[in-house]
Amino acid sequence: MRRAKVERKTRETEISVEINLDGQGHCEAATGIGFLDHMIDQLARHSLIDMVVKAKGDLHIDFHHTTEDCGIAIGEALSKALGNRQGIRRYGDAIIPMDETLTRVALDASNRPYLIWKVALHRPKLGEMDTELFKEFFQALAQAGGLTLHIENLYGENTHHIVESCFKATARALRVAVEIDPRQAHAVPSTKGVLGGSL
Repeated sequence: MRRAKVERKTRETEISVEINLDGQGHCEAATGIGFLDHMIDQLARHSLIDMVVKAKGDLHIDFHHTTEDCGIAIGEALSKALGNRQGIRRYGDAIIPMDETLTRVALDASNRPYLIWKVALHRPKLGEMDTELFKEFFQALAQAGGLTLHIENLYGENTHHIVESCFKATARALRVAVEIDPRQAHAVPSTKGVLGGSL
C-alpha cells in the first residue's frame, strides 16, 4: 500500500497531508488560499495521486509560510509513500500546452533534491497570491520529496496559464515517475541498488 500521512506543525502553520500514489486523482484541498487549492487539485488530478491537504496558517501575515509548508508536507508524504523507491519508473517528463502557453517538466524521483526553475511570471499577483511563491512551493516539494525537478516555461503570456501549466506538467511527469514498472517491480532503478546520495 503506497500511502502516507504526514502532519506538520510549527508556530506558523499546521498542516495535514494524506496521499495514495495508486489513486484516481481525487483531491480535497483546504489551505485557506483559493488559488493554491486549485493548483493542488491540478497536481492530484493529473498525477492520479489521491491527496487530502488541510492547512491552517498565518495568512494574516502573508501566504508565504502556508504555501511553502504545504510543499514541504506534500513532498514528505510523497517520499514516505515511495519508501525505498523500489520498482518505480523513476523518470518522467511532460510538455503541456495551455492556450498560448507551453511548459516542459523533466523529473527524476532520485531522492536527490534539486530544482531548476526557468519560469518568468509577468504579474506579481494572481488574485491575492504573490506569484513568487510558486517557486517556493516547488522548491519545497522537490527538497522534501527527493525530486530532481526541472520546470521550464517555453513561452506564454497569461500568468494564470503559465502557473497552471507548471503544475499540470509536474503532475504528468510525476505520474510516470512513481508508477511501478512491471519489468523491474522488485528492483531499485539504480545501478547502485539504492536511490539517493552521490551520483
